[in-house]
Amino acid sequence: MTILCVRFQLPVMYEAALPVLLGLLEEFTPVVEALPPDGALADLRGAQRYFGRDAAELATLIRVRALAHHGVDCAIGAGPGPMLARMALREAAPGTVRVVPGEPDAVTAFLAPLPVRALPGVGGVTARTLCEYGLDTVGKLADAPLSAVQRLVGARAGRELHEKANGVDRDRVVPNAVSRSLSTERSFERDELDPVRHRRALLSATEELGTRLRDLERVCRTLTLTVRYADRSATTRSRTLAEPTAHSAALTAEAYRMYEALGLQRARVRAFALRAEGLTSAEQTAHQLTFDPVDEKVRRIEEVADRARARFGPRAVMPGALAA
Repeated sequence: MTILCVRFQLPVMYEAALPVLLGLLEEFTPVVEALPPDGALADLRGAQRYFGRDAAELATLIRVRALAHHGVDCAIGAGPGPMLARMALREAAPGTVRVVPGEPDAVTAFLAPLPVRALPGVGGVTARTLCEYGLDTVGKLADAPLSAVQRLVGARAGRELHEKANGVDRDRVVPNAVSRSLSTERSFERDELDPVRHRRALLSATEELGTRLRDLERVCRTLTLTVRYADRSATTRSRTLAEPTAHSAALTAEAYRMYEALGLQRARVRAFALRAEGLTSAEQTAHQLTFDPVDEKVRRIEEVADRARARFGPRAVMPGALAA
């Protein structure tokens, strides 16, 4: 099985172009899963036999057609499964194709030198725990006894991470799957240096994401921040939340922490993009109760504000910092 993971280099605020680009992928295979705001997975099992080309040749052809027909370049990762294709994409420079062959030895050679944080599902806390015991690369994690890994991170998580480190990929491409992420962007009229305006933009974005998540009765597990600069470069950071949430205050606090960790005091920022990932049903997610009356009060106010916005419009209730 050969899977492509494609990330299109879409201009800021041009997420609407993604459906057209998905149509380009569907010319090669009907098994395409959208990864908003700018990516997709495509299963090429039948396409390779039909077109008589290997994965690298098909990936190059897709890139050329995207450039010729839509003026959009892309980076592509190819692998025997979705997990490996996603990881290959991280190693692909813009405008290139990175292929991980399906042979076990090739998969091992690709995974072994990567930091353990590169594995899907390994957040900051898990990575620190593994590194404390010397399991700082995927190869070392793969060689470690399963029982030892399970003692460190838990039975289920340990088994899943050990399988991933050994190249076992149980993910599948699900055509027309319900989106597992929501995204929003805030761009500035001119490149912005003021950290106060930066934080206002992040507050506006998290308020929107929180409202959309609650409307859909979903919560997110991960928040990803992308900062686009005046020189067209970008920085992306992701954080796994302490618990899945749609609470705007929790999303805002996490976005502020990621922003502060970047140290952008002198950076000329063109736009911020925030993406809520790992969406799951709010009804099936547990919430840790607290004895903090302030937190509970904020959540009750949030419910009332949601009802007011649903009745009178999205600007009926907003934080005071955004009203100016």
